[in-house]
Amino acid sequence: MSGDNVGQRFDRLPATAAERTVDGRATREEVVDYFETRFGIPGETFDEYTFWEKGSGKIWVYAGEAPSPVEIEAIGMTCLRTRQEHWKPTTDAVQRFGTRADRCVIELSREEAVRFVAGEDQDLEWDGDWGYLIAAHEVAGSVEPLGVGLYVHGEFRSMVPKGRQRGLES
Repeated sequence: MSGDNVGQRFDRLPATAAERTVDGRATREEVVDYFETRFGIPGETFDEYTFWEKGSGKIWVYAGEAPSPVEIEAIGMTCLRTRQEHWKPTTDAVQRFGTRADRCVIELSREEAVRFVAGEDQDLEWDGDWGYLIAAHEVAGSVEPLGVGLYVHGEFRSMVPKGRQRGLES
């Protein structure tokens, strides 16, 4: 493969591995499969979206079409980090698409949700897969995704970005 990853340019993800021209670049198929396999978000959720990489492994999702490559500051929103051992969804992606998830969702009590959005790590019981989970909390009869946490060894680590952490009253 001979394509280059240009850090200041958005390149649309190839549909499949057979179309990949940049070593290590995720494909649309892999991204959709990740959200479907890990979180149970139906693949058709992403039918109207395109996926883009800017930099090394920072995947963006965009509701629409655009020429590729394109040199702009942003397109859509960041949704996934892929060039690491375990792919990590972003808070924005989880808040936008997480309502469709039926796996790897940890529902937090009010007190746990308050601590989570404040950026605190917590000792919690979880009988599912370890790794990145969608943290959710029931609000007005609806379970709403709050963000991403990392569950390992009985500890749930808040991955809420520092600039978005909030101190709420419990």
